[in-house]
Amino acid sequence: MYRALTRDIEVVVEPFYLEEQSDPEDDRYVWGYRIVISNNSDKTVRLVNRYWNITDQNGIVDEVTGAGVVGEQPRLSPGDTYEYSSGCPLDTPSGLMFGHYQMETDEGELFNVEIPAFSLDSPGLLRVLN
Repeated sequence: MYRALTRDIEVVVEPFYLEEQSDPEDDRYVWGYRIVISNNSDKTVRLVNRYWNITDQNGIVDEVTGAGVVGEQPRLSPGDTYEYSSGCPLDTPSGLMFGHYQMETDEGELFNVEIPAFSLDSPGLLRVLN
């Protein structure tokens, strides 16, 4: 699991390889990821927008932006958590994702909450460290 904390808002990511949706012979590798956002601050916030930087093992970058997550713009009061799952296909057997959520307080203040960088690795992938 991967964790990041910004202004007492914690983002936890758990990636997992989706073998049944992947087809390595056709250069298709698919991962799912589960995200839990916990509002440990004393302010109510709403997740307004998302930004993802997705990099495959060849260094090809795909940037994704949009409103909310999975069609929602959840509102989290102090102590609330929000959980969702999504997925990411790549043309390579490994990659890396990171990003941020844009949050808005009830007072209209906008700020970014870090999504920790996490690796997408196919099972059995051999890595060589120099």
